[in-house]
Amino acid sequence: MSGELWEAVDEYLAGALVGEDAALDAALRASEEAGLPAIAVSPLQGRLLNLLARVQGARAILEIGTLGGYSTIWLARALPADGRLVSLEAEPHYAEVARANVARAGLGGLVEIRVGPALETLPEVEGPFDLVFIDADKRTTPAYFEAALERSRPGGLIVGDNVVRGGALLAGADPSSEGMRRFVDLLAAEPRVEATVIQTVGAKGYDGFALALVRS
Repeated sequence: MSGELWEAVDEYLAGALVGEDAALDAALRASEEAGLPAIAVSPLQGRLLNLLARVQGARAILEIGTLGGYSTIWLARALPADGRLVSLEAEPHYAEVARANVARAGLGGLVEIRVGPALETLPEVEGPFDLVFIDADKRTTPAYFEAALERSRPGGLIVGDNVVRGGALLAGADPSSEGMRRFVDLLAAEPRVEATVIQTVGAKGYDGFALALVRS
């Protein structure tokens, strides 16, 4: 019953605070038609990313894990006209769909999507970035975080998705949950960041975001 309630509340809040959006709705439809997994952030989570980027005054954003470009659109909309967003996607088919979705949203000039495993493409990515959003292979999130930290400016923000994993974070019984346990351990031990994890419920189930402020 709780899952149904979470989804109903999410639907109400998204309708009240986000509403219909032609470009975002088209991105979701195109992703579904192209056979991409339905694992994009929710509309409310997308709005959160957009607000965080705006609060940061972000001019440069790094996204690790593009999927169909839904979160990419939310983030790119927070950028000024001369801003840039670099998004890394391992799957060529996903990247092709995302490029079309981003272009349809009128943001192609701000967004560069690079194809290949992120650990292979990251060495060519130059910072510093004001905000980094990590939403890719959960097993590799600790390595993504370390790379993101090296490319973040002082005062930058690193956001990680799918941290709580329905509570599986506690047990670490599968590779993705183990990866998130290592990620949390890194956040706790890293003196260059101050971090928290916020548990979430809603249309995406029970999960959570990590937020890490880069101090130096």
